[in-house]
Formats: sequence, C-alpha cells, structure tokens
Amino acid sequence: MIDFIKKNIFIIVIFLISLLLGFITFLTFIDKSFLKLSDNNLQFLLIGNIALLIFLFFMIFSEVRNSLKIDVDVSGSKANRKYITFFALFTLIPSILISLFSLFLLSFALDKYLDKKITTAVNNSYEIAKSYTEEVRTKTQSEIILIAFDLNKSINFLNTNINQFKSFLNTQKIIRDMDEVHIIEGDGSLYLSTLEDKILYTPPLLDALEMVQNDKRPLKIINAFKNQTASIIKLENFDGKYLYIVKYLDKKISQYLLESQEALNFYYTVLNKQTGIKISFVFIYLVIVSLLLFLSISIAIRFSSRFFRSINNLIIASSNIGKGNLDIKVPEIKTDKDMEVLNQNFNLMIDKLKSQQEKLIIKERHEAWENLARKLAHEIKNPLTPIQLTIDRLKSKYSEKIADHEKDDFSKSLLIIGKQIKQIENLVNEFSDFARMPKPILKDNNLVSLIKDNIKLLNELDNKIIIDFRTGKSDIFLNSDNEQISRVFFNLIKNSIESIQDKNNDDAKLIGKIDISLNENAERINFIIIDNGVGFGIFVDNIKDILNPYFTTKKKGTGLGLSIVNKIINDHNGKINFVSLNNGAKIEIIFTK
Repeated sequence: MIDFIKKNIFIIVIFLISLLLGFITFLTFIDKSFLKLSDNNLQFLLIGNIALLIFLFFMIFSEVRNSLKIDVDVSGSKANRKYITFFALFTLIPSILISLFSLFLLSFALDKYLDKKITTAVNNSYEIAKSYTEEVRTKTQSEIILIAFDLNKSINFLNTNINQFKSFLNTQKIIRDMDEVHIIEGDGSLYLSTLEDKILYTPPLLDALEMVQNDKRPLKIINAFKNQTASIIKLENFDGKYLYIVKYLDKKISQYLLESQEALNFYYTVLNKQTGIKISFVFIYLVIVSLLLFLSISIAIRFSSRFFRSINNLIIASSNIGKGNLDIKVPEIKTDKDMEVLNQNFNLMIDKLKSQQEKLIIKERHEAWENLARKLAHEIKNPLTPIQLTIDRLKSKYSEKIADHEKDDFSKSLLIIGKQIKQIENLVNEFSDFARMPKPILKDNNLVSLIKDNIKLLNELDNKIIIDFRTGKSDIFLNSDNEQISRVFFNLIKNSIESIQDKNNDDAKLIGKIDISLNENAERINFIIIDNGVGFGIFVDNIKDILNPYFTTKKKGTGLGLSIVNKIINDHNGKINFVSLNNGAKIEIIFTK
C-alpha cells in the first residue's frame, strides 16, 4: 500500500485538490464557504473544477496505460487483459448506477426540502418569533412613557426621600414587568438604579442619548444578540436626567429567532442555487468515482499481472520441458505465497528431472563404454599371449646365436617389447574392471574410517605432501558398497597427489597440500577435496569431459579412473562437481540420503 501511494502520489494530490475544490464549490453555492457567494466566484470555481477533473482523468489514463504496458504486456496474457476489463466494469457499472440513483435522491430531497408547505412553515415560524420580539420591544416603548409620566408627576415627593425614590423605581419595575429601571446622567452613568449590583449595569450607546436629548419621544434600543430590548427617554422634570429601562427576552425565543433567520436565509440560498448544488455534487461524485475506478484498475493490473505472470512463466517453462530443455527455470518473482510455493516446487521438479536425465544419460554412456571396453579387452587380450610366447621363443632360440656385439641391442629390444606388453596387459585389466563393475552391495559404512585408511595408504606414495582431513563428526555413515566407495576416495586422493607431483616438476619449492573435509546434515553428506596441484588447465571450459571414459590429461592415463568414480557415485545416489581454482582444483561430492 505504501509503495502504491509513493508511486501515485501526484494523482492522489490532484484527487485531494479536486475533492477539496468540489466541496468549496458546494459550500459556496449554499453560502457557507469562506468565499463570498457571487457569480464571479462561482464561475472561477466551476472552471477550476472542470480543469482539475480533466487533468485528473488525463493522469489516470496515462498511469493506467503505462501500467498496462509494463505489467500486462510483459506477461502477454489475454486472460490478463480480460480480468482487468472485468475489474474495471465491476467498478464502473455500479458507480454509474449509484451516481444516477444518488442524483435522483438528491433532486428528490431538494424538491421535498423546497416544497411550498415547508416554505410556508419556515416563514410562519420566523414571523411568530419575530412578532414576539417586536411585541416585547413595543411594550418597553409604551411602558417607558408611563414610568416617565409617574416620575415627572412625583418629583417633589421623590426628591425629599431617596430611599422612597428607590422603592418607587422597584415598584415601577414590578408593575410594568421590566427587568431593569435606571435613571442616568447625560454621559450614561448611573444616578439611580433597581440593580443591587451596579457592576451588572451596561450603559446605553452615546448615540442613543444624543438622539433623545432634544426629542421628547422614547427611543427603542434593539439588541437581540444579547437577548434584550431597551428604551430611553428624557425626563422633563429632572435636570439632565434620562429614564433607561431594559426588558430581557426569552433566551429560547431569541435563539430561535436567530436560528430561524439563518435557516430562512439558508433555505432561500438553496432554493436559488439548487442547480449549482447539483452541479457541484456531480463534480464531487465524478472525482470520487474516478479515483475508485483508478484504484480498481490499478489493483486489477497488479493482481492479474502477479497472478498471470506466474501462470505464463509456468506455461513457458512446461513448454520448454516438453521440448526437452531442462535448463529452463521459472523466474522467482514476488507474488502470492501459494504461487511462490508453486514456482519453487516446479523448479525443484525441473532439477529432479534434470538430475534423473543426467543419471540416465551417464548410465547409458557407461553401458555403451562397458560394451566397448569388453570388446576391446577381448580383442586386445587374445593376441597378447601368442606375442609373449613368440618373444620367449625368440629369446631362447637366438640369444646364443647372435654375435656378442649385438646381444645388448637384442636384449634391450626384447625388454622394451615386454614392457609394452605389460602396459597393454594393465590397460586390458582396467578395461575388464570397467566392463565388469558389479552392482554395489549396500550396507552402512563409516566414511570417516574409509577416508582415514586411504590417506594412510596413500601417504606412502609421497610423504612430503601434507594431507589435512577435517570432519565435524567421528562417525558418518552412508548406505554404500565398501569396496567401491573406498575406491572413489582412493582415486581422488591419488589424482591430487599426482597433480601436485606434476606441478612439483616445474616448481621444486612447491609445498604440496591437500585439504579434505567431510560433513553431514539431515539431507546430505558433503565430501570436498582441494589441492594446490596443476588443476584442470586447458580443460576448464569443458570440465565435464573429464568424466568421459578414455578422456585423460595424463601422459600415462587410460581415462577410466574418474569415469569409474563417477559411475560409482551415481550408483550411490550422489553427484560430483569440479571447480577450477586459481591455484589448484576442487572436487565436491554430494551424497543425498
């Protein structure tokens, strides 16, 4: 999700701006925005909405097109595009239906909201509240005249006793149903008041005082925001004094009046701008649906590409396997867990098929070479006996008859022929061994002991070479043929010794070293031998040819040693690998349990 947001941050920003502008337009139409409700502002907002919506459509189209090229064309699946189309339609069709239904509901709700009955009810409620407040204000105006008349008439009596004067004011307050009665100076300060706490007194505006200085009529002071109405009048018989009375309005009625006023204003704003409200609603809905559609298509692209790319890879791999190509691998891509497991299992299956194919090919080659070796051994061995007998007869018949000065040459010639016959006999014996290699007799053998025995035996060939054997366990058992598996270790260690000896002929200072390790885990046994001999030389590029029968890098080799080793390893469910090093060679054998 975070990657998706980062990748599409620009589209999300444009969406948020478009959505914000849509809401501002809507609020402006109903006169609830920070922008003033005017034709110019509405025109600019609508143009901005259209421009941003077109730009949002363009960005979404571009992003979807790029995603289709990158994520869909790569996998090349028709089903991929089909599922993406389905996802888009499953979002678009319900969105269109919901939008039509929503617009219908909005129009219906506005029509009901703007019904004449509701209009009449709203107007009547406002008029009732307004009539109440107007009645209270008119009452203060009429009552102040009566209070002023009583005060002016009783001035002589009131001037003699200030306490009686206060009592008179309180009486007037109760009789006239007023909340505050004050006699004030020309500057608005208190002269006499019915308030116990003078701090609560709020003087009238100086403008109001100036208006009644030369006018005998009472002045209504309207201040509905403070839930009160007041009147002021000049007292004729009081020098520079004014009568100021206050009547508190019912807080609920006053608040209701304000709310009714606001509701009425809002109501008529909606009535006049209902078309604009519908347009702004459409803009908001289009922006939201556009983003939902984009999200749906993006999710569809990513889902289908993740899923069908894996399917396509499996199809391609299976097609190559059908053609006999086992070097193919299913790419390991990030997808659903089940698909990843399927890909891994498919690759494991390919590896097993390849391994079985290699073993089968090796087995077929060995069978072919065994037949050839058997025929060669038979054809070569037959003439060896008569040749040896003939040499013996020549030696016994002519050794005494040849002149003394030629006897030396004659004996040397017979000796050379004899040596060559011995070499041919050795070759024939190796051919015979290769051709007659029996099936392994399997039982548990301790490989640690076998390797140590062979190292001890081969140390006698060249005790200058350091052979270091390391193992994690004292006993590592393998179900194997004792004689054959021992022959494997013997041949490999012997080859390393001979490789170091060949290199030592060119470098007398060379200190020969062979590192052997044997380790075991739950699934396999690893045997590794590393030497600092001549290595594989020019055969590095075709290193697998070393395993072919009669292929040798030695002057006196038959090319059967490693071939026999490879056959034994394959018969024991193992695999041999050759690694060329800068200063020597490394051979690894893996036995699977």
